[in-house]
Amino acid sequence: MKYLAHLFFFASSALSLAGAESVTISGELKQWHKVTLTLDGPSANERDTAPNPFTDLAFNVEFTHESGSPKYVVPGYFAADGDAANSGAESGIKWLAHLSPDKTGTWNYRVSFAQGKNAALDGGGTALSPFDGITGSFQITASDKTGRDFRAQGRLQYVGKHYLQFAGSKAYFLKAGADAPETLLGYADFDNTLAGKPDKVPLKTWKPHVQDWKNGDPTWKDGKGKGLIGALNYLASKGVNAFSFLTYNAAGDGDNVWPFIQREDKLHYDCSKLDQWGIVFDHATALGLYLHFKMQENEMDDDRIGHKSEPGRVPESLDGGKLGPERKLYCRELSARFGHALALNWNIGEENTQSTEEVADMLRYLKQIDPYGHNRVLHTFPDEQDKKYPPLLGSAFDLTGLSLQNGWSQSHQLTLKWIQDSDKAGKPWVVAHDEQNPAGLGVPQDPGYKGTDGIAIEKGKKKQNAKTGDVKSKPYTMHDIRKLTLWGNLMAGGAGVEYYFGYALPENDLVCEDFRSRDKSWDYCRIALNFFRDKKIPFQDMTNADALIGNDKSDNSKYCLAKAGEVYLVYLPNGGSTELDLSGAKGAFSVEWFNPRIGGDFTNGSVSSVEGGNTVSIGQPPADATEDWLVVIRQ
Repeated sequence: MKYLAHLFFFASSALSLAGAESVTISGELKQWHKVTLTLDGPSANERDTAPNPFTDLAFNVEFTHESGSPKYVVPGYFAADGDAANSGAESGIKWLAHLSPDKTGTWNYRVSFAQGKNAALDGGGTALSPFDGITGSFQITASDKTGRDFRAQGRLQYVGKHYLQFAGSKAYFLKAGADAPETLLGYADFDNTLAGKPDKVPLKTWKPHVQDWKNGDPTWKDGKGKGLIGALNYLASKGVNAFSFLTYNAAGDGDNVWPFIQREDKLHYDCSKLDQWGIVFDHATALGLYLHFKMQENEMDDDRIGHKSEPGRVPESLDGGKLGPERKLYCRELSARFGHALALNWNIGEENTQSTEEVADMLRYLKQIDPYGHNRVLHTFPDEQDKKYPPLLGSAFDLTGLSLQNGWSQSHQLTLKWIQDSDKAGKPWVVAHDEQNPAGLGVPQDPGYKGTDGIAIEKGKKKQNAKTGDVKSKPYTMHDIRKLTLWGNLMAGGAGVEYYFGYALPENDLVCEDFRSRDKSWDYCRIALNFFRDKKIPFQDMTNADALIGNDKSDNSKYCLAKAGEVYLVYLPNGGSTELDLSGAKGAFSVEWFNPRIGGDFTNGSVSSVEGGNTVSIGQPPADATEDWLVVIRQ
């Protein structure tokens, strides 16, 4: 652990100019891989104040492909000795910038380095010789990656649709994975990581997943990190492709994650801790796991207190919720250190209560500082959505998606609402259902896990909860989650789900260390993801069409997703049959049934083909007539 107090500060603003013009390019010099430019630059300590190496020294690198496009201005950062993850160093001369190059061929770079008060945040300052203006070039060859590894597909981009698209393969992306635990980074193996509530939320060891670590996997400091690396290995082995985490939760529910050298010092960042986070995130990219950065949470996103946003003072908030130096630096450091990752979103805040102006300012700054244009989303309380989201609709704002928190049985209706509302506003949002209410339950554990029955129920409360919209006393299981949360979102045209684990259940949102608690639910997620990929479903061109199967209200009785005239998906949560309106279509259509419980090949029901031009029956399922089925009707 690092010392909690520094014994001295550099009083002079003079800098030690060690290493003059030394630049090295490292990493696998391949398309979409992490390429690191290291500058031997000004000597600094992460605790310095005059100048502060994070705010007052502006290190950026312009990377340009030989063709002239693309061109990226990548924010760089102070990295101590360049190996702080292992050494624990606080001081050094290493300054890093990361590129994940889009193209093969020659890339040219130009270093920009300036010094001045808040120059890294607001620009300006005086050019710092001999570093400013250094140029050079390097060669990039084709990637050798295949399979799940995101480097085989390229960067995920917002392309004005309800789905993100890989820039390399041009494939579209659906996600399914873990929303919990939000305290994933509250890990004992990370430097300077302390438990603010040790009795209720102890630091994690991820011991149940040490067994999933493999020879050749990364570690730091002579073998640390095996538990968390193993946990990600497990998720990838189950076929899911996303996980989330808070990067700052001081004063929050967990109170054990912050990127600073001290909990209260929001202008000095912990080089070794963040390098260790980076090892985890880079491993996740290689595993094909999408990174959901939750940048803050309700308890400390502004100076408003609680769910009702009562006026007050929250010392842990960044600039009281406004876009000031603390918030700008936070956005810059996250983007500089981790923005090279190919698949991620910046979530402005969990259960966010900032004002529209404050959110818009943060979104605008994130867009400005992030050269790669990653997906920018917002999460808030269920009963705040109709107030928070509409003012951010349309092309005038820099929000590109939503991270929904709603009742587990409301996934279809509310995903559909925001898809349709964003369409009407002229800027489609990427809409995921990432937190399932009730808060005490969320997604239940598997039946039999630690002797439990897998049934989620909150006893003694029978009235509808105004905040979540759920009837809390209704019992449900992982099968209901599969039907109404997972398939509810996907059949509305949603971008996918992450699963939240409620406080009343084993392995919950604050203390979870065993992802095997939802092992079977991950199977159902994998089956869904593989269905769209393996069956070549053009979901990116499909829209919700519940009305075609007589579900004008889009309730949970049955769902339809369609590319009119070509392919129709009909999901029947409780089996049975339905009629499909093909009056606007022509020609013959095949009818095939898919089992979302076990996956596999299509099977035939009682009807194998239908003709367009009329309303037709899709027939009866091949077996298990009261279980959920997915029917594919296509030419």
